[in-house]
Amino acid sequence: MLAILINLLIIVLVIGVVWWLIDYLPVPEPLNKLVKVVTIVIGAIAIIYALLGLAGVVPPLAIR
Repeated sequence: MLAILINLLIIVLVIGVVWWLIDYLPVPEPLNKLVKVVTIVIGAIAIIYALLGLAGVVPPLAIR
């Protein structure tokens, strides 16, 4: 359970850093929105997978 919570924390931190980086760098507008959407989709899939592991539906991600 602790590993899943650590994975969730890491996922949220990575999403936050990517979001901040896209806002900080002078990226053109269409690419800016595209990268944000892709980041949210990948982050949502990773968070759902981790929460399913917490519920016991799928095996949890292993941190080694």
